[in-house]
Amino acid sequence: MTITITQQGMDVTPTIREYIEEKMGQVQKYFESIRHMDVVAGMANAHQRKGKNFFCKVVVQVGSDVMQVEKEAEDLYKAIDKVKDHLRVELVEWKKKLEDRSSARE
Repeated sequence: MTITITQQGMDVTPTIREYIEEKMGQVQKYFESIRHMDVVAGMANAHQRKGKNFFCKVVVQVGSDVMQVEKEAEDLYKAIDKVKDHLRVELVEWKKKLEDRSSARE
């Protein structure tokens, strides 16, 4: 699996890059056929919001399909964790659907 990390509105430090790679790498154990993952991390636009708002967006290529998850938080690390948790849930549901379809064919 390849992971492409880009930033928006801020610089992604090596520490943040390692954290993203670690967290998104953990997701692969829930669904083995992930080919590619694009991660965009940064500061959300401050439209009528107080304080800093960070976001993390992940676009995952699973086989020939694409899945997208985006979360915001007051801390970038929390946004990354939220994305990882939501992506895990989505992939487990996706895998269950595929298994149900294949068992229905038999």
